[in-house]
Amino acid sequence: MPRLHMHVTDAAEAPLRVALHELRGELEIPDHFPPTAQAEAESAARAPRIPAANGAVATEHTLEDATDLPLFTLDPPGSLDLDQAMFLSRRPAPRGSKARGGYRVHYAIADAASFVTPGGALDAEAHHRVTTLYFPDERIPLHPYVLSEGAASLLPDRDRPAVLWQLDLDADGALTGVSVRRALVRSRAKLDYAGVQRVLDDETAEEPLALLREIGRLREEREVARGAISLNVPEQEIVEQNGRYTLEYRAPLPAYAWNAQISLLTGMAAAELMLASGTGILRTLPSAPDGSVARLRLTARALGVDWPHHTSYAALIRTLDPRRATHAAFLQECTALLRGAGYTTFDGTPPAASEALHAAVAAPYTHATAPLRRLVDRYSSELCLAASAGAAPPDWVRTALPALPREMELGTQRANQVERACVDLVEAALLRDRVGEIFEALVVEIQEKDPTHGTVHLYDPAVIGTVETTPEGPALPLGHRIPVRLTEAEPGHHAVRFTPA
Repeated sequence: MPRLHMHVTDAAEAPLRVALHELRGELEIPDHFPPTAQAEAESAARAPRIPAANGAVATEHTLEDATDLPLFTLDPPGSLDLDQAMFLSRRPAPRGSKARGGYRVHYAIADAASFVTPGGALDAEAHHRVTTLYFPDERIPLHPYVLSEGAASLLPDRDRPAVLWQLDLDADGALTGVSVRRALVRSRAKLDYAGVQRVLDDETAEEPLALLREIGRLREEREVARGAISLNVPEQEIVEQNGRYTLEYRAPLPAYAWNAQISLLTGMAAAELMLASGTGILRTLPSAPDGSVARLRLTARALGVDWPHHTSYAALIRTLDPRRATHAAFLQECTALLRGAGYTTFDGTPPAASEALHAAVAAPYTHATAPLRRLVDRYSSELCLAASAGAAPPDWVRTALPALPREMELGTQRANQVERACVDLVEAALLRDRVGEIFEALVVEIQEKDPTHGTVHLYDPAVIGTVETTPEGPALPLGHRIPVRLTEAEPGHHAVRFTPA
């Protein structure tokens, strides 16, 4: 499973970029699209074929015009594959009612189905790639750039076909109404997290943006009430200090979490639409076994994370500060409880409530907001459009449903393999000149069949590596702090390895 997000800054060493390029070759990551798929993408960029009722095809000229909505996007700086745009507003209370007013969320999702013809070469390539792959220095897109960063992306000041969600909330942030339709939209602004956080903190944000914090906090309160788990896992960034490269944690901004709440709200609404209609694909996750939580308690104790006996795992997570190194390390280990996530499809009979649940969300949930970067979201959009209209899903969607869980599983495994390999390579590159040094580390995992082998998390720098004693040596002390000596760090050949010192 992916352990972290990692970025290579412009200050990173050129050899590291070369090694990352070589890694893509070793993993057989495609560096181009087949000519037929590329040609289809370029044709679709010029003239999208927008699905309409009864299998017909519409054009941008016949779409409902929603370009009057002053939508904005919120993404990392430099992002061009913009899947979502939003506009947030208040809803007044009904005239004569004593009830408080609420909120309305307009959420536009890139309409990938208007650019990808079912059964075509581009569709086949998307089913082969499954997801966009992220390397520290670049990304390998699900769709050609002419679509993902061009005609299908919700770039500012461009008219775009979109799947437009309208989500009505009451004054407490509870969902009270949902509708989904196709429309022509136009984003007005491309915003980034740091800029948004700045204007929210200094109270200069206009209301549509200020409502992101207000609605986000209300949704976070409802998340707490559900007993859901929200991991603010920090990113790792390569930085230069005194002529030496190292890794540091970078905590996500609150604006990132509030933006995620809008996506989460939409994914939950999408799941409910699918369940009500009888056809859909859900993102599901079983509850973590008791043994996993007990193991995390050992890790928390070793890291000095205060975990009172009466405090639940979900409640503890909300008290952690990812800017603190020990908390950041603990959050990385908490991702182990998210193992086992998958997809559940149904057509005719919805799954039982227990089988439809995503344990971390503490509610039914599906992936529906990133169709430019994830295959399944294109199908989720079509299922929700049909459910909202009270119509049957398109045949091409129903035909693809049975195979989607396995396709997504394989694609996710590949993405995880890429991330693990990138982590190993970057960590080895940054430590290659420190072989023989001793570091303070936490034993975060041991192998059940051989407790002399395990995994350690260094306190500084923020590195995870393999540790092993001699076959006749003592078992590693899970959850305990130990000094370890770096024995191997060779980029592209071996992951970082340690022995107890």
